[in-house]
Amino acid sequence: MSRIEKCFEQLRTDGKKALIPYITAGDPAPGYTVELMHALVESGADILEIGMPFSDPMADGPVIQLACERALAAGTNIRKVLEIIAEFRQVNQQTPVVLMGYLNPIEFFGYQAFSDAAKEAGVDGILLVDLTPEEATDVVECFRSNNIDLIYLLSPTTTPARAKKICDLASGYVYYVSVKGVTGSATLDVDNVASHVQSLREITSLPIGVGFGIRDAQTARAVSQCSDGVIVGSVLVNAIAQAKDSTQDQVADALRSILSPMRSEMDK
Repeated sequence: MSRIEKCFEQLRTDGKKALIPYITAGDPAPGYTVELMHALVESGADILEIGMPFSDPMADGPVIQLACERALAAGTNIRKVLEIIAEFRQVNQQTPVVLMGYLNPIEFFGYQAFSDAAKEAGVDGILLVDLTPEEATDVVECFRSNNIDLIYLLSPTTTPARAKKICDLASGYVYYVSVKGVTGSATLDVDNVASHVQSLREITSLPIGVGFGIRDAQTARAVSQCSDGVIVGSVLVNAIAQAKDSTQDQVADALRSILSPMRSEMDK
């Protein structure tokens, strides 16, 4: 059983939902990320999504695009991301870590080579935004060989037939994109999200995490009531941007001030 499976099993036993924060590795500088990861766990995170900075993050809005630019300018590449995860694992062996990014850098690295390196670093899952199910067969096998879950995105416009095809390939959990658009966009319609999540439950037994548009403790609580996990990114990345010239401790405190209230509301 993978760390992700164990995490969701324990949460079900405890009657809780997963809180899954996202930050971009290397933002505002590579030396900050490990401390920020620990701060997120201390604030109630169950699973960490760590962005691999990319020059053309097409699914992301301006906030995360700028985070990628800052991280790349600071010298963060894929090998550095894996070094960050390995350093985090020196202290924390329990919290699942999912890498989120795009196909090109992984293809350049080599799928099997990257999978092997990710396993050694302590990665539990990978979400490649632009990897379609039609192109995924060989990639899936590379990650499965190292017990790394392949997380997939589903959107409000995904047809039931395609959703079934995607869910059959996925493992760990599926990531339901709650709005039409990029990260950080639009206003969340929780009733609409609940309807779509219920439809997805008819085609998959995987846990369903919901992301895009979750900005505060109230929306986190509302989404947690209809899903298995709440994924929050842009509001955290924006806090990092606003505090980027501060100390590591100050940036960590900024993240705690956002995530801790979400955890508290979700657990009520």
